[in-house]
This record gives sequence, structure tokens and C-alpha cells, in this order.
Amino acid sequence: MMILLAEFFVVILKVLWAFVTAGCKWVVRPKEKSVAGQVCVITGAGSGLGRLFAKEFARRRAILVLWDINSQSNEETAEMVRQIYHELDTPTAKDGPVGGVEEVPPFQPQVYTYVCDVGKREHVYATADKVRRDVGNVDILINNAGVVSGHHLLECPDELIERTMVVNCHAHFWTTKAFLPKMLELNHGHIVTVASSLGLFSTAGVEDYCASKFGAIGFHESLSHEIKASEKEGINMTLVCPYLVDTGMFKGCRIRKEFEPFLPPLKPEFCVKQSMRAILTDQPMICTPRIVYMVNFMKSILPFEAIVCMYRFLGADKCMYPFLAQRKEAMNNNEAKNGI
Repeated sequence: MMILLAEFFVVILKVLWAFVTAGCKWVVRPKEKSVAGQVCVITGAGSGLGRLFAKEFARRRAILVLWDINSQSNEETAEMVRQIYHELDTPTAKDGPVGGVEEVPPFQPQVYTYVCDVGKREHVYATADKVRRDVGNVDILINNAGVVSGHHLLECPDELIERTMVVNCHAHFWTTKAFLPKMLELNHGHIVTVASSLGLFSTAGVEDYCASKFGAIGFHESLSHEIKASEKEGINMTLVCPYLVDTGMFKGCRIRKEFEPFLPPLKPEFCVKQSMRAILTDQPMICTPRIVYMVNFMKSILPFEAIVCMYRFLGADKCMYPFLAQRKEAMNNNEAKNGI
């Protein structure tokens, strides 16, 4: 019994210390780690957040491995990365230790592109093998690829529901199984899950998307515990949960107009910069904006009916309906043009 009480006392001290260290990080900004020369795989790199992540890692001299189902858009991202590399490669002068001038060594651009449908596990494993042969071991994995069906549940074809679950959730299992073993062997790596605030709390009309993001977060948290249990301190995990991002994925989504100025869709650039800061400081989780933390906490302690009242007050209960209506209208227009 005394041993148990002693262990419990130690646990209490560790919990309090965790609060202290977390508070210190609010006051003193942690130093960002270097990713120069590290191999970074980004899924869904052809557009949106994936493209912005690629540009940010390129500015930090990482070796980029871009995956996307769309070859053309993926190559466009690669060209942007090459331009950043070229700018870094241009020799610049700086003051030396005695007032002289010296040149910064040139940086050789390295970016690789692969067409990969992360919704097909055989394709994921085959592409991962190509990456290992062409580039080497992967240091950073950004699970970013995502889709949304844009249909009410009873109007959504089963194939689209399955596609949403596979791309947004199951693909994380396959990419992780492809690259984690070497990370464990070397005790070095970083896995980033780009999820959503809709994986922490949900709303009406996007059941498949919310379920896929809840699943991705559950996978991420369980994997984080498994890595901690294996005592591999050199492997880090970061969960990214942004509010709605203005990438066009949920175009038309609206809350109550009186609150829109206070909760506008996030600028993609801001979202990625906040996420990069979290990744480079090994922060386990980043929610943007910070009010997402509060909403998630309130969801955990409030009765369901209280949450419903708050949703209705904010206009969040049917915020996806305008988006769904726009998607349905666009689909009907396309069918009309095609003579269907």
C-alpha cells in the first residue's frame, strides 16, 4: 500500500509539472527544430493546405516528397517548391565575424513527385516502396489528404461515404504502416495528422466527414499512446485541428450572420503557419483558433440539450446546409449540361 501511495504521489507531481511546463511555453516561445535535409512526405500536396505545407517545409530546406492523385496540380506544387529552392540557392552576402563578406553555401533543390491514390492501400504501399528506393528513409509524414462528399446522409451514395472514410481515415493507417517501422528502428521521426475541428465536435449534414475525422483523431491518439508505451522518445506526433479553412472545400458554409465577423473561415496561410510552429516545436496538438479548445471542453461537460441550444443560438446547427445546397445545385447543373 505504501508503494502504491508513493507512486500516486509521484504521478501527482508529474501532472503538476506538466501544467507548469505547458504554462511556460505560453510565456517563453520554444525554439523551433531544424528540418533541413530531412525527408518529408506530404499527402494531398497538389492543392490547399498540402501545397502550403510543402512551401513552408521547402523554405526550411527539407527534402520534399509530394503525393497527390492529380499529377498536374502536384507538379505545379513541385514547381513552386523548386522556385523556393532556387531562391535559397542564390548566394547571398552577409557580414562576417570581422566585417568581411562571405557567401552562403548553395542549397541543392530536392523535390520528388508521385501520383498516389491514398484511398487504395496497394497504391500507398507501392508508392512508399518507390520513395524508399528513390529518396531514402522518411523523417516526417504529413497525413493531409482529405475529401468531402457534400451530401446529406440519405442522399449520399454509399460509394462516396466509403471514399470519404477511406481517404480521410483509413489512409492514415496505411501510410503510417508504410513508414513507421523505420522510424521506430531509428527512434527518429514525426507524424502529423491534419484533422479538423469537426473531428472534435460535429454538426448536421456532414456525417461521413465528421465520422472520418473522428476516426483519424482516434487513430492518432491511440498511436501516440503506443509510441509512448514503446518508449521511443525520438518519435513525435502532432494533431492539427483547424476550424473551417477557406480552401473552397466547404464553400457556402455559414453560421449566424451576427457572429460571422467573430468566427470567419481561417485563411489557409495562417492555419499552416500556426501548424508549422506546432510541428517544429513538437507540440502534440494545435487547434486554430484557440476557441476550439474551449468548445471541445464544453462539449465534454455540458448536457447534450445544452449543446443543441448553443448550436442553434450560433447558427451552427445548420451551418452546412448552404454548402450542401450549393453542391447539389452544381451537380444538377453539370448533369443538365451533360444531357443526363
